[in-house]
Amino acid sequence: MLRLTPGALSSNLLEERPADPPADLCVHGGVAPTQMDLVVFEAEGPSRRAFTCRESLQALHQLQVPLWLRIRGLADHQGIQTLLEQLGVPASLAEPLLEPPQRPQVDCLDQVVLVVIHRLRFGVDPAVLFSDQVGVMLLPGLLISVEESAAAESFPELTNWLISSNAAVEDQDLDNILHFLIDDLLDDLFPMLERISHRLDQLEEAVLAQPNPGQLAQTFLFRSHLRTIRTQVWPLRHQIRILLRERLPLLGPEATVGFQEMAEMVELLHENCELLRNQCDAISQAYAASVGNRMNQVMKTLTILTSIFAPLTLIAGIYGMNFEVMPELRLRHGYFIALALMALVAALQTFWLWRRGWFQDWTQSHRTPGSGS
Repeated sequence: MLRLTPGALSSNLLEERPADPPADLCVHGGVAPTQMDLVVFEAEGPSRRAFTCRESLQALHQLQVPLWLRIRGLADHQGIQTLLEQLGVPASLAEPLLEPPQRPQVDCLDQVVLVVIHRLRFGVDPAVLFSDQVGVMLLPGLLISVEESAAAESFPELTNWLISSNAAVEDQDLDNILHFLIDDLLDDLFPMLERISHRLDQLEEAVLAQPNPGQLAQTFLFRSHLRTIRTQVWPLRHQIRILLRERLPLLGPEATVGFQEMAEMVELLHENCELLRNQCDAISQAYAASVGNRMNQVMKTLTILTSIFAPLTLIAGIYGMNFEVMPELRLRHGYFIALALMALVAALQTFWLWRRGWFQDWTQSHRTPGSGS
């Protein structure tokens, strides 16, 4: 008996998009134009075909020819919904595909497996994060992928591999392609985490050498990106395990092994996000320590100046009083004697502070090993 994730049959809209919409969504007013094509798994090997009409698609599906229907862009919402109904997709599971942004989910209902995930990617600068929703649905003999963004090609690397392999249809099970698609989306997160890690290493060294508020702002930005990635990965941990426990007949042995590896990948992504978030916290603490250290250096400098000039001010104040009986005022060289006394006191106090290590600069740049003396 299948046990659905609570709320699986209802639309779980996110309060806001995980990141900024990609360029094509912005150009088309938030809804990209709809494009469709097919990958047909014939006996002589897979082939890519343009989507011409619904009748030809239904004819192929009725002939039990394995198909991969690829939909990019959600502008033709009504047309896509009608097509999914004709292909036997339950309305409750079609809604998450057509109403972005949805929460990441992996759910199953009878002979249908639904996966909703967000494709995350950086812009030219890793400080800018984009996202678009990708939904994948597996039915008997039919695989449907719905991408919110109108990319020029749907999963180009996997498509080129399928077309060039020319393998027999039994070697290209749709359940395997399902976990290949999800793997492709999750694999893209590892280079992103590597770029974040590289930038955090640079920020950590810069904070220790020359802290400024801009570095702290960048650290908080990358921490926000890591929270976004973690939020997209976290729900998959539990849901993939539930999917594996159900032992669906729709998923073959190879696909089951693939989903088990995917569960391990999700765990690894989650751990990496946690490690990088801890590094962000360490950078924030290093920034606070560096700024506090510099403030202490400033206060120490002011204290040294005050300590040196305080006795000089005392001497000047004593001999600046207007009493009639002050013998030193009638000395011929009293002025020069007072200056010499003040210089001697300043020199002795400076020497004493130097011996105690007060002139050591605690904010000097840290040198890395092997950088020279």
